[in-house]
Amino acid sequence: MAKIGLFFGSDEGNTENVAYRIQQCLGIDNVDVHDIADVTQLDFAEYPFLILGISTWDFGQIQSDWEEFWSDLEAIDFSGKTVALFGLGDQFGYGDYFLDAMGMLHDVIVEHGADIVGSWPTEGYEFDASKAEISGQNLFVGLAIDEDQQEELTNDRINRWCAIIAEHFQLKGPLHLLS
Repeated sequence: MAKIGLFFGSDEGNTENVAYRIQQCLGIDNVDVHDIADVTQLDFAEYPFLILGISTWDFGQIQSDWEEFWSDLEAIDFSGKTVALFGLGDQFGYGDYFLDAMGMLHDVIVEHGADIVGSWPTEGYEFDASKAEISGQNLFVGLAIDEDQQEELTNDRINRWCAIIAEHFQLKGPLHLLS
């Protein structure tokens, strides 16, 4: 089994914390975690399986480290790569822009050949609009996390989502469920 590359950007630590919880759930030996602030395009090349984590800031803005990496991201060929996304946002404080950055990230990597897995139901969230919502399907393009309003649901959501993506990433053996 090939290793999974997990790339995240985090300003205040929430996305980083979720990234390491996903790594723990999937198995520390199965997932290499990288801060997007410390990588180059070449770091993506060695992984056939990727997890990308991004948070949405203020009124639909991209997390700062991802924003700095964006032109490099647009130059990566994701053909032949299986990619799962997770995004963080505040559904009540910024309900008109909930998880917009994850939707923007999705659009760029799909345009460059990524095979996306791990869509997530919109049920259980209260928001007005999201670029991460798949039109007409009641699904987000990836795992939706709200550490500001629904922190108590995060571990269960991670456990259930990891069970979904584990099959796509050809993981063998049990998950290490978070409590």
